[in-house]
Amino acid sequence: MKTIKDIDLNEKKVLIRCDFNVPIKDGKIVDDTRIEGALPTIKYAIEHNAKVILLSHLGRVKEQEDLEKNDLSPVAECLSKKLEKDVLFSENTRGEELEATIDSMLPGDVLLIQNTRYEDLDGKKESKNDPELGRYWASLGDVFVNDAFGTIHRAHASNVGIASNMESCIGFLIEKELNALSILEEPTHPFVVILGGAKVSDKIGVIENLVTKADKILIGGGMAFTFLKAKGYEIGKSLLDEENIDFCKKMLEKYPEKIELPVDFAVTNEFTNDEDYRVKMADEITKDEMGLDIGEKTVEKYENILKDASIVIWNGPLGVYEFDKYKKNTDVLLKYVVENNIKTILGGGDIVAAASNAGYKDKVYHASTGGGATLEYLEGKELPGIEAIK
Repeated sequence: MKTIKDIDLNEKKVLIRCDFNVPIKDGKIVDDTRIEGALPTIKYAIEHNAKVILLSHLGRVKEQEDLEKNDLSPVAECLSKKLEKDVLFSENTRGEELEATIDSMLPGDVLLIQNTRYEDLDGKKESKNDPELGRYWASLGDVFVNDAFGTIHRAHASNVGIASNMESCIGFLIEKELNALSILEEPTHPFVVILGGAKVSDKIGVIENLVTKADKILIGGGMAFTFLKAKGYEIGKSLLDEENIDFCKKMLEKYPEKIELPVDFAVTNEFTNDEDYRVKMADEITKDEMGLDIGEKTVEKYENILKDASIVIWNGPLGVYEFDKYKKNTDVLLKYVVENNIKTILGGGDIVAAASNAGYKDKVYHASTGGGATLEYLEGKELPGIEAIK
């Protein structure tokens, strides 16, 4: 696949689709990880004498009041500091003023265009990949670089729409992600998958795609209880994905030697961080109890499997991570894979946030920046943002 290094950028107007969908509170950026992730591609374009035009979405824009809270101007300020140069900012996503600004740019200049989803206010033009909008944005530049891994699973005007109308390539962030994730296509063995999170429904595609490739799938999080229910266990008030009990039953019957379930849990009576918990075996949970984290015996069981692993892919925390009491054993297993140098890929979203919080994010083999994008890659689906460039 063509990367930014394959294209002559000299004095070209280079459109770069970034992922600046960062949390902003009271006009201040709370976490700039995604901005940091975009810098290598932006700096490369500047160093190669390009006129750099950046596009990104931020949040969802459905109503007029969504415009102000999803304004990208704080990102322009943040970029100015990180790049140590003025970053121009266009309040408009189209029009004569924007075009005049681009026409006046010199090589090395950087312009950030306002939130692409401002175009969603009028008929969801961005999110529905309006052909006219994609053509218009493409007309603003000479080359398109897609570096927003977090949105490659969606066909929007600012990625697929632009790429369909001009010379296109991927940036360093997407290249890094695809290189890291590609080892799963022909993994070395033992290959272990850890799946947590709340619902089985979110992970059905991943389980179906990876169960034939993996040696073991270790289940945790709220989804474990749907598997236990499928085995006939009493799960009390624990999270249940009722519609997928049959799917869990089918998987357990078809792959009994591959799918591993927790054997004990930290249980309590209420969904709160305030109440004390007790540790119970999986078959001891009563009707008025709920499990909120895996227990120590499960940690031992999973460590025993992980110690021989060649590659681990991990998606989703193993307990209710937003409660301090129930994030403990996710952290314990993160520490285990790091300290034992087990090649581990964190599959985006909550598990990356958990690893960052515990100080392990930069110590694993790869922490993916995509949530839904990584999941869809793990499901084996085609990714429109990549297909448009091939």
